[in-house]
Amino acid sequence: MKVLNALVVMMLVALAAAPVQAERLKDIATISGVRTNQLVGYGLVVGLNGSGDQTTQTPFTVQTFNNMLAQFGIKVPAGGNVQLKNVAAVSIHADLPPFAKPGQTIDITVSSIGNAKSLRGGSLLMAPLKGIDGNVYAIAQGNLVVGGFDAGGADGSRITVNVPSAGRIPGGATVERPVPSAFNQGNTLTLNLNRPDFTTAKNIVDQINDLLGPGVAQALDGGSVSISAPLDPSQRVDYLSILENLEVEVGQAVAKVIINSRTGTIVIGQNVRVQPAAVTHGSLTVTISEDPQVSQPNPFSDGQTVVVPNSRVSAEQEAKPMFKFGPGTTLDEIVRAVNQVGAAPGDLMAILEALKQAGALQADLIVI
Repeated sequence: MKVLNALVVMMLVALAAAPVQAERLKDIATISGVRTNQLVGYGLVVGLNGSGDQTTQTPFTVQTFNNMLAQFGIKVPAGGNVQLKNVAAVSIHADLPPFAKPGQTIDITVSSIGNAKSLRGGSLLMAPLKGIDGNVYAIAQGNLVVGGFDAGGADGSRITVNVPSAGRIPGGATVERPVPSAFNQGNTLTLNLNRPDFTTAKNIVDQINDLLGPGVAQALDGGSVSISAPLDPSQRVDYLSILENLEVEVGQAVAKVIINSRTGTIVIGQNVRVQPAAVTHGSLTVTISEDPQVSQPNPFSDGQTVVVPNSRVSAEQEAKPMFKFGPGTTLDEIVRAVNQVGAAPGDLMAILEALKQAGALQADLIVI
């Protein structure tokens, strides 16, 4: 324990002297095995105000309902035409956080899988939530909170706000079984970087080894670092609680330009550079107008009325100045130069793509 206390003091001193341009270790890396697990389930929502599944089109809803009644000793006559306007079949999914213990509650999302118009006002009946291994880890039940609504009139008019066919239940599932974890096994832990980078991995190793001694941390690759850890669970928690707040200089990100072709959004990274290049981008406007002329024959003649097309085509090209990028042009200079010529987002996309094709854009161009 004395050794651990001395180690804590050393860590606190190191944290106080950490560089300003740095990020906490907990913000750039996660511990291998400490992760969220997804759960999924199937169930019934009842109590809907006539907005449930149309059971003639969703036979699985009736089947599920009949199976539930059978568990309570109620048998529906074979061939019975059951109309369940207040019931909807739903899928349930939730995220089980690491170290979740039996008795704790988690939020769940409930979504219609039939043709229910709305889940507003409904209650989810008890349903098991399973993991990828098929085991039940939580039990879900509760009243839904739905942010949308759907309403219609007798004449067929309808109004829908947001999505009424899905909702959430805060604390709607109770954990029944913990997920096995390797956190307290072995004398080493692995840190996985959120954004793999060799420079960041090296800086993490250097920071930890400078603090705790050579060989405590070693890089496995550009995305993982292995560190020695105490065997005692209590000491391991104290050890990581301070280690995760250790500030580490992060390597600069790869230069990227992200273009969203649907919305016109363009994001240019800080490290984007442009080699010497000259750019001009003019806009060509073509206008086609139709003014049909009607040729009317003289009275009492054998002629016929004829419509003669009269098309006018004109083209105008707006003059745009040429601007030049010098060697090592930065992000600010790129934006300033493009704004000076009044380029729209669509024009900027074309300019960036042309620069990339010319080999002048020193960055990854990603279109999403």
